[in-house]
Amino acid sequence: MSDKHRFFVPCPRGLEAALSEELTELGVSTLAATGGGVAFEGSFQDAYRVNLHSRIASRVLCRITSGPYRSEEDVYRMALDQPWLDWFEPTQSLRVDVSASHCPLKSLEFATLRIKDGICDRMRKDTGQRPDVDTRTPDVRVYAYLDADECTLYLDTSGEALFKRGWRKETGEAPLRENLAAGILRLAGWRPGIALFDPMCGSGTFAVEAAQMTLGIAPGAQRHFGFERLKNFDAALWESMRTCAPMETNTEISIRASDVSGDAILMTRANLERAGVATDLAHRIAPKQIDARHIRPFAPEGLLVVNPPYGERIGLRGAPLPDEFFKEFGDTLKQRFAGWQCYILASDLKFQGKLRLAPSRRTPLFNGAIECRLFRFDIVQGRVQRPS
Repeated sequence: MSDKHRFFVPCPRGLEAALSEELTELGVSTLAATGGGVAFEGSFQDAYRVNLHSRIASRVLCRITSGPYRSEEDVYRMALDQPWLDWFEPTQSLRVDVSASHCPLKSLEFATLRIKDGICDRMRKDTGQRPDVDTRTPDVRVYAYLDADECTLYLDTSGEALFKRGWRKETGEAPLRENLAAGILRLAGWRPGIALFDPMCGSGTFAVEAAQMTLGIAPGAQRHFGFERLKNFDAALWESMRTCAPMETNTEISIRASDVSGDAILMTRANLERAGVATDLAHRIAPKQIDARHIRPFAPEGLLVVNPPYGERIGLRGAPLPDEFFKEFGDTLKQRFAGWQCYILASDLKFQGKLRLAPSRRTPLFNGAIECRLFRFDIVQGRVQRPS
């Protein structure tokens, strides 16, 4: 088996350039950003490093093969032809997932079934056994991507999606995924030492990601990965990488979080603790129960990051925040936060009109399948118009 492999690292759409920048910082070379992720060539040591340290990646997929196809029989033959025994044993459980763009096949479910059949038939041919299928907690995951002409088979080195850091137990309603939050922080230009304030923190995703970055805690430090179940797993190498993950000694915390919901504040505090942020440091973040319209700055300048809440957190079951709330929040920003920048993720593509502030930038992002905009507002002192 060659020491060099081709990998594809998917991420939330809109964060490809940010992911490419992050991977470069992690020492990964030969990068090519494409729609939905970044490709690179490297060793499994590189894959271990990206899994452990990347905050933006969704997974790290090792490319097994790629080729043209016209029918379900073609993808079956492609799967059948691969030496899967080089990677895992027939006693291990398997899951196959397929995604596609402009795929001519009538049923992706049938294509998934035929790829699974190809893998199992090859295993049975080589060993007399075939792996069991487990769609919930498989030992090994195989991914296939079908475009209009070509099928690519990947072996997943991550296991659970990388945004699942291992610290989140309670989420509240529709939590922001950790890798999207980390990507937004990078797009905003935040780095440890810059004042950061999330006034609608929910379960505290922005605060946790920023605190771990400040303390140098690797996002994968508390979890296991799919590569640990592959036959080429180098346990000694992995242990040395995992135990040598950098930890900062500078514990200066310039992060604050608040929310109108008391339950959200309790979740934020619990998540900070589970994420490895010691109690005394979490206390410095000082999560407080306060309406976002009543917040005040804790530094002369900094960044506000906001993922506006919905539903029970604001007492409006299933309903979005009313326009009047955002008008009043915008007034608070103009009155009290001159010199700050505010980044707001919103699925309403005309959101800026609600704040009555002019955005200096609109960045298209996707929160799952939902198209959003990350609005940047540069706050300057303004006179608030009161109704006569």
